[in-house]
Amino acid sequence: MERIRWSVEQVDPGPGEQILEIGCGGGTAAALVCARFEAVGGGLTAIDRSATAVKKTLARNASCVAAGRLTVVQAAFTSGEVGGLGPFDKIFSINVNLFWTTPAREEIALLRRLLVPGGTMFACWGRGPTPGRSDEIAARTAARFTDAGFRTSVVSSAGLQCVRAISV
Repeated sequence: MERIRWSVEQVDPGPGEQILEIGCGGGTAAALVCARFEAVGGGLTAIDRSATAVKKTLARNASCVAAGRLTVVQAAFTSGEVGGLGPFDKIFSINVNLFWTTPAREEIALLRRLLVPGGTMFACWGRGPTPGRSDEIAARTAARFTDAGFRTSVVSSAGLQCVRAISV
């Protein structure tokens, strides 16, 4: 839970923002984002390719869905499945390895299309048990976003990491 809480703090949902979560899992991050939007407005679209994850997210966040602050979609992060969504001020993922295990060229291009100009992608994760591995993953992930024309930075804290990639 601490990893999810920390990641949502990095995203820092603001008043009226439209945000996309890639890989919503059981909906814990969605609940935290929606709680912030309750007082200031804004909207979250949460996607996951797993029907089980979508079902859990919907159950955990039924009041957010009813209030219009949350939309949950069963979809893979591909142009064909989510290309019609957006635009988003921010997009985030927590422990979604897509951005460091593959070149992710098509996915990063999709991010650019879904983000508003100056919008930010946050790829966050908890450090694994292998010393130095997470730093290597952060460097590789940041380089992929930088190569695609994003301005990147890496934030680390107590075993957690997040690559911020700002669309420029």
